[in-house]
Amino acid sequence: MSNPYAGIVEPLDPERPDHKFYNLSKLNDDRYGCLPFSIRVLLESALRNCDEFLVKKSDVENILNWKETQKKSVEVPFRPARVILQDFTNFPRVRLLSAFFLLVSYRPPLAETDCILVVVSDHCLKLRSAVVNSTSDSLQKNQDLEFQRNRERFEFLKWGSQAFKKMRIIPPGSGIVHQVNLEYLARVVFKEDGLYYPDSLVGTDSHTTMIDGLGVLGWGVGGIEAEAVMLGQPISMVLPEVIGYRVVGVPHKLITSTDIVLTVTKHLRQVGVVGKFVEFFGEGVAQLSIADRATIANMCPEYGATAAFFPVDSTSMKYLEQTGRDTDKLKYIEEYLKKVGLFRDYQDKSQDPDFTEVVELDLATVVPCCSGPKRPQDKVAVTDMKKDFEDCLGAKQGFKGFGVAAEQRNVCVQFDYNGTEFSLSHGCVVIAAITSCTNTSNPSVMLAAGLLAKKAVEAGLSVKPYIKTSLSPGSGVVTHYLQDSGVMSSLAQLGFEVVGYGCMTCIGNSGPLPESVVEAITKSDLVVAGVLSGNRNFEGRVHPNTRANYLASPPLVIAYAIAGTVCIDFDKEPLAVNNSGKKIFLRDIWPTREEIQDVERKSVIPRMFKEVYEKIEKGNKCWSNLKASSDKLYSWDTSSTYIKLPPFFDGLTSEPLPPRSIINAYVLLNLGDSVTTDHISPAGNIARNSPAANYLSSRGLAPRDFNSYGSRRGNDAVMARGTFANIRLFNKLVGKQGPQTLYLPTGETMSVFDAAEKYQQDGLPLLVLAGKEYGSGSSRDWAAKGPFLLGIKAVLAESYERIHRSNLVGMGIIPLEYLPGDTAEALGLTGHERYTIVIPKILEPRMNLTVQLDTGKSFQACMRFDTDVELTYFRHGGILNYMVRKMLKQ
Repeated sequence: MSNPYAGIVEPLDPERPDHKFYNLSKLNDDRYGCLPFSIRVLLESALRNCDEFLVKKSDVENILNWKETQKKSVEVPFRPARVILQDFTNFPRVRLLSAFFLLVSYRPPLAETDCILVVVSDHCLKLRSAVVNSTSDSLQKNQDLEFQRNRERFEFLKWGSQAFKKMRIIPPGSGIVHQVNLEYLARVVFKEDGLYYPDSLVGTDSHTTMIDGLGVLGWGVGGIEAEAVMLGQPISMVLPEVIGYRVVGVPHKLITSTDIVLTVTKHLRQVGVVGKFVEFFGEGVAQLSIADRATIANMCPEYGATAAFFPVDSTSMKYLEQTGRDTDKLKYIEEYLKKVGLFRDYQDKSQDPDFTEVVELDLATVVPCCSGPKRPQDKVAVTDMKKDFEDCLGAKQGFKGFGVAAEQRNVCVQFDYNGTEFSLSHGCVVIAAITSCTNTSNPSVMLAAGLLAKKAVEAGLSVKPYIKTSLSPGSGVVTHYLQDSGVMSSLAQLGFEVVGYGCMTCIGNSGPLPESVVEAITKSDLVVAGVLSGNRNFEGRVHPNTRANYLASPPLVIAYAIAGTVCIDFDKEPLAVNNSGKKIFLRDIWPTREEIQDVERKSVIPRMFKEVYEKIEKGNKCWSNLKASSDKLYSWDTSSTYIKLPPFFDGLTSEPLPPRSIINAYVLLNLGDSVTTDHISPAGNIARNSPAANYLSSRGLAPRDFNSYGSRRGNDAVMARGTFANIRLFNKLVGKQGPQTLYLPTGETMSVFDAAEKYQQDGLPLLVLAGKEYGSGSSRDWAAKGPFLLGIKAVLAESYERIHRSNLVGMGIIPLEYLPGDTAEALGLTGHERYTIVIPKILEPRMNLTVQLDTGKSFQACMRFDTDVELTYFRHGGILNYMVRKMLKQ
């Protein structure tokens, strides 16, 4: 059907009739100028894609009428311009596409992605050596080893890039997905078939929001939802409220963008923005570079918003020019955005739109800070770090406590490392990593780290050799400007040499610590620390032996590495004493803002970006040497321990079966608040005594060949065995941390997988009890697929993180939410009961269901299907089954 709004299409340039756009000003509607800029992007997409089938005129009207509809849970469709995938999620996506097309016997045009799909393989590199010291060949050796270990996966991805016309692969080792997206992939404005429209995207990593800092609307979705978008299904979303975040003032000269973002994160967590858009405005935004804005937007998942949007302004255009974008295209980008009212002047208050609510930050009030020891939103001023850690040490086990007895808090353990004796105590730093897209995209903080390192070396300071130090930038551009500015040698001298371009320590690819260090930690159960410039520090994520993990700016990572402990007051205590006996304080070597800006002006230039990304386009040697099949359908190898045909379509019928009530389900796990996808989804190393390790061993693999859970996301047998396998998982049925549960019919304690397998053998359904913020953290689809394979039919929680709730729906698992005032404790639930959930024939979004217990008690809970589309997915047993049936009918 033709677009009913085709009449408002007109040339962008009268002399170039092939340059067209939808002129939203021709709607002749005063409501448009009052809309938040982020909502204007949703409106343009709906208007351009209106076909009265997937997108209707009523959807356009609902978005245009946002001021009235924002609080009415109105459902609207959104068709983003592209989908972007990172390494751990792109592999399962390509695997499922292959399975889809096997089912439909590769019938064009079904056997193709519907929108532009970009894959950045960025999570595969792992720090191999116990301590990374500088050698010129370390980067290439690390990359060669990872290509060898992951050859089967990479060959599969290369096959996919040839089999699907709209799929583009950025080879492994090129950089972190979000930094590559910011520096290179983002178009800001698309031009396809002569039509201009705003760039927009969804991605299978929760920090996809980083691109919002450049004025490109994007956010993370569940991998299952991304698959639907790839195959032509629009995202069905509830039209969000938009919180206006006014930024005013000027930051202190010692403040970094990391300090600002950790302050914003804590502030917005307190405000409560889950499921909402945040849009930044105010004259203070002009004080923030694009890298600063991107850093703030990157942390959006940590304050719970769907998107954190900075509309395009003149600073955005200068960044596009600085990063080597085509100058001819830049002219049309700015012209188009101004004509459709998407170009912002932050000094012009008359442009301020209407918001649901406005909150404010004065940049002058921001102080240097870190975040931890277990959650990104737990900001700690640097001046308070020593006292805060000491308080956490003795506090009750929890987000801010370790429960260490008073007599154990001053313990000190001696150990030998390479023939020299050292000591460890609580708070000692054993991992210091400049890593993750959050900060490595930001030249100001990276150069601050380099200048601090240079001054530290000149002052005669060093880092203890047992501390595992590393520098894993988000792209090769960082190496360029660190070298050109003359600070790279100093970073390397302190142990911070480039070990690879990708997401490493932040995702758990920190590699092993020295054995003597691990022995010292475990001997007295020490609470030692990791300090990293990342965005995630959940328990068990960074390294199993670092119970305390702090997020910090790159220069602070180096400072804490030199100090060797987080138990330091930088104002009163020296970082160290040099060989001359002089006390060196942090203030002695901290670079000024003027120094940083001067070096940045001279060192960060367009030539670097062009050189780096021209090399990426050519492909590195390892990638070029990979052989991939040219077959349109993938040839599945049944003996592979990496790639298996997905089991999700087994027993698929041509028509969906009616949803059935869940009868007499057992509780597999009884969990508390803030259970993250790190606790649920398989991640990091495969423990040698785990069910996954036993499975791989039974297939002839030695422990050195286990690789990581992330690398084996294409093997459901491994992933099911790694679900709920986090060593920091606290299950109330067992009463202690660890990946175990009670098999309730007999009262035996066993691994979560073994218990689930026994329940399934007996045909017994399962559910999970949980508290607040269930599924917070990364947007891991295996946090839903794993529970599905374990036989979990429902989760009953106090609240959910948005992406995880969507993923549960996508797998046909019912996300139930307690009614206001109800909790497991308030209802007296222990997890030993059996649960029957009555599902009526007629279903509506957010309807209440009756939960009956075998004790005779019953209560109501809200079925968190938020839209009619989600109910449709549920009736089909999940979005995957729905898409297959839809494709088969075509």
